[in-house]
Amino acid sequence: MNPYYDRSNLKRIPELMKLAPKASSSFLAFERDVFHSTDAIPLKMKELIAVAIAHVTGCPYCIDVHVKKCKELGGTKEEILEAVLIATSTRAGAILSHATHALISFEDNPEQLSEQSTTSSSPDCFC
Repeated sequence: MNPYYDRSNLKRIPELMKLAPKASSSFLAFERDVFHSTDAIPLKMKELIAVAIAHVTGCPYCIDVHVKKCKELGGTKEEILEAVLIATSTRAGAILSHATHALISFEDNPEQLSEQSTTSSSPDCFC
């Protein structure tokens, strides 16, 4: 059995693009504009941002592609790791700050929630 995430899978992207040519063209134009038509942020920094985001989204393809692009632009292992650690810290901080919602939910009137769940046939949460 082949690994689930195999770099050769990326060779099938043109096949996907043929299935939705207009949307694919729009996406590629957008990506090209973001990385190459704007210049407020240097390209190496954009690739470091992409590496960090790729780790947050958990996409091994994006990690591979953007790390290689960053390296080609002179990025170092230390810069890449620091970008990943910034993403890690930011993600952890976001989770921690969202924990305030857990406190609020815990402190809410529990009878109110049980009344809602008995009157609704739809799921309480869609995430």
